[in-house]
Amino acid sequence: MATLDVSIANVALPSIAKDFHATTAASIWVINAYQISILVSLLPLASLGESIGYRPIWQLGLVVFTAASIACARADSLLTLSIARWVQGLGASAVFSVYGALVRFTYPKAMLGRAISISTLTVAMCSVIGPTLASAILAVSDWRWLFAVNIPIGILTLAIGARALPVPAQSARTLNFVGALLNVATFGLLTCGLQGLAQNTGSSFAVTEIVAGAIAGGFFVRYELAQVDPLLPLDLLQSTRFSLSVLTSVICFIGIAAALVSLPFEIQRLGHSAAETGLLMTPWPAAIALVAPIAGRLADRYPPEIMGGIGLVVFGCGLLSLATYPAGGTVADFLWRMAVCGVGLALFQPPNNRLILSSAPMARSGAAGAMQGAARGLGQSLGAAGVAILFRFLPVTGSNVALKLAAVMALAASLISLARLRLRQGGQS
Repeated sequence: MATLDVSIANVALPSIAKDFHATTAASIWVINAYQISILVSLLPLASLGESIGYRPIWQLGLVVFTAASIACARADSLLTLSIARWVQGLGASAVFSVYGALVRFTYPKAMLGRAISISTLTVAMCSVIGPTLASAILAVSDWRWLFAVNIPIGILTLAIGARALPVPAQSARTLNFVGALLNVATFGLLTCGLQGLAQNTGSSFAVTEIVAGAIAGGFFVRYELAQVDPLLPLDLLQSTRFSLSVLTSVICFIGIAAALVSLPFEIQRLGHSAAETGLLMTPWPAAIALVAPIAGRLADRYPPEIMGGIGLVVFGCGLLSLATYPAGGTVADFLWRMAVCGVGLALFQPPNNRLILSSAPMARSGAAGAMQGAARGLGQSLGAAGVAILFRFLPVTGSNVALKLAAVMALAASLISLARLRLRQGGQS
């Protein structure tokens, strides 16, 4: 549901901006409120999951997410919609924070790559449904029904989870409240400040937020170094392969978010309708759905560093081809470029996620899964904020420039992924 909601909201941004008479940059708060909420709460919720259990955190998160979807559907302004999306993000964060741990406790280590590929396939299928469903709904109704579809899905998923979720043993870890507050201050101020730079007013306040966030981040790291049970998994980050895998994921998701946020505007800039936009974006997740199962099996047999590097190169080339798509090009010409992006991500995500999860001891599965989610959330927030800033200064061509910068991010991440191979060959951790 969380992935479905991101893809649906991306397609609906132009319609939401028009309905609320908001600027393009301001409408991206619908995306950022959700992503920032996830980012600031992910590590605290993962720590809480290790203390009281992964299962209850997952169930509570799904209840909050479903209830907030009702508020999104009934929002009467961009402000109330953004607040509802913030609450919705808290629910999604609870699910994301323990998801990796639940997957790891469900499958044996030898099948972890296959398990992650199933997860990737599930997410991709939701992404396939998202743009298509958004196009169908926008063709006959308004954007509010895009959020209402979460209600029956949420009820069904709660019923399935009550019977199928594993019940891992709890740890003796305690929640670090001071660390949680510093975590919220750090990520919240940094991402809100970046989004503030996209607005036509308040740039000085936005810069102040960024500076304050950086200072809070310094205190956060310093405080965590002295803790027995740190919120920030410094023990895991001491592994070079683990930290590089997290960094690769952050940079990749900056590119993914920049592309997915800018593509609806780029497609409509080229003359297509809102209903057509979702259909034109469908080949990306459809390609992931086809390739991810194969990539997951390969991830259990071949070095993830090589697979990830190749996948990111393919992804970067796909983004470059989209950025150079001519205004008079055919629909088929656009569709294959979107499919190339999906193939590249399908080759990258299962092996990289497998490496992140398998690098941690079983007792720290929650922390490893949270770092995986935090990397995704941080990258998505930075990517969306970066696109909003581009829209402020380049209102016409910003979407095209964003695609080119996303390609650069993907190719940079490929270099980091391949650099991990040297650590494997040298026997380093």
